[in-house]
Amino acid sequence: MPVCADGHSSQSTDYCEVCGSTLDDVPAPDPTALRLCPSCATPTSGRFCEVCGYDSALPAPGGGDGQPPPRQVGTTRTDPPVSGTVWVARVFADREFYGRVQARKGPDAERVAFPDFCPERRIILRGSQFLIGKRSASQGIVPEIDLGIAPVDIGVSRAHAMIQVDPGGGLSITDLGSTNGTSVDGAEIPIPPQVAVPVGEGSRIHVGGWTTIAISATSIATES
Repeated sequence: MPVCADGHSSQSTDYCEVCGSTLDDVPAPDPTALRLCPSCATPTSGRFCEVCGYDSALPAPGGGDGQPPPRQVGTTRTDPPVSGTVWVARVFADREFYGRVQARKGPDAERVAFPDFCPERRIILRGSQFLIGKRSASQGIVPEIDLGIAPVDIGVSRAHAMIQVDPGGGLSITDLGSTNGTSVDGAEIPIPPQVAVPVGEGSRIHVGGWTTIAISATSIATES
């Protein structure tokens, strides 16, 4: 039985009977066949990482993992990183956020299940705009932060939100009118759609039913 990018099973072979999305997208990779790239922590199955090009035959670079420490709501720092550093987005399954979504019974709360396996990903924010969403070949949507990789958070919209880097190096997050909204730093109330909200070092962006994107800065001296 075909399964759409949002994880719905469908008797139809061209359009999902649940959400209406087309079924011609490239299927998400099997998580059991993936490993994390030692350089950028993106799930990969080959010798060379498709994101940063790291050769897995080389010694693993230094650097720790783990989730960032929690921050108080309303104390977001918007200072850009100092010279010689870049912004990094850490994407992980957040059980605390999942619990809040279930408690407030959002639009997809009854269908969202917390994943048994979801490796944390680390994405370097090089550039000025970074779409958060789920890839759709038929709709021409190719997010820089693709949350359509298995396990899929079905609460995330195809074009959910946008992280923007201003000329001075500061960051903002804009919800693009998503179904379940976008919140920051554990806030219960989502940010207004189509309004840029400043974020920075230590900020946590919550999207979908259990996905959190934590923002931090790292020295480019450690990047190849």
